[in-house]
Amino acid sequence: MSLGYSAAPFVCFRFGRLMIRHFVFFTAKAGLDVERIRVGLSVLTAIPHANALEVAVNRKSDPISSEIDIVVYGEFQDDAALSAYKGHELYAEAIRLVRPLREVRLAADYNTSEATTFPVR
Repeated sequence: MSLGYSAAPFVCFRFGRLMIRHFVFFTAKAGLDVERIRVGLSVLTAIPHANALEVAVNRKSDPISSEIDIVVYGEFQDDAALSAYKGHELYAEAIRLVRPLREVRLAADYNTSEATTFPVR
């Protein structure tokens, strides 16, 4: 019986290269200032080292977890690009603007070449 998927691993490519995906989740203090946080984080989109960068308000559509207010998602060519992004003056500016407004900041990065993209048996 076929399950309709290939057990062979598959590597994600974007712009013809392996990449790092970068996620950061924020909560606003007492649920306030969500828009101010979004605006403060929006300066990150002007940093040139990301292949893609998005700042969005969480839709809070998950029935189990709705604590996160803002999500930052980025795609980077490699560790050097991610480090250059974090070293940019606009990154420091975003921290200065957002840190006083946020309660929680959670970050996660992974290499797409190490991601599981098929059911593991």
